[in-house]
Amino acid sequence: MKKVTLLAALLVGGMLTSNAQTKIEKPKLSEKVGTTPIQKGNWIVGGALGSTGYSFEEESFNINFSPRAGYFITDGIAVGLELGAGLQTVKGGDNIWNYKVMPFARYYFPEGASETGRFFGQGSIGISGAEVAGDSDTSFAFAINAGYSHFVSRNVALEAIVGYNYSKSNQANATAQNGLGLALGFQIFLGNN
Repeated sequence: MKKVTLLAALLVGGMLTSNAQTKIEKPKLSEKVGTTPIQKGNWIVGGALGSTGYSFEEESFNINFSPRAGYFITDGIAVGLELGAGLQTVKGGDNIWNYKVMPFARYYFPEGASETGRFFGQGSIGISGAEVAGDSDTSFAFAINAGYSHFVSRNVALEAIVGYNYSKSNQANATAQNGLGLALGFQIFLGNN
């Protein structure tokens, strides 16, 4: 009899507990942040998790990883440093391992902004390097990009970036390399938000 009473009490208690926890929080797909993350004094840390591109000159495909960090010097304008590493596969040739070190400036446009997302432009200039079959080379490089940040929380934004990339080796007989690129990544906004 004690076992039956104990079992009945556990069942009633379990049903009351399960009914009391009916509030289920769904995952957020966006957060209304306004201009809070892009205010003066805040930091951004993140980067492109994977970017792909196609070079017109060499008929090659590349994939890169590009972490970056920046500081908002004024509302909507951040300056920082982007590092990168990647692999380029060349049609009929050797694979190319590459890197880059590029300071950048990013501007978040007030036009077209919503409480959950913002368009931005980014320019960077610096050096890039590559290694092909044991030979290494360093190049002048710059990039002009445009993108969109979609805030999934107060501090995290998913980003899509498209742009033009250019580099030219410091060797006398080198030709310029240019092409279009697409990158997907994220940014974490730290500071007064």
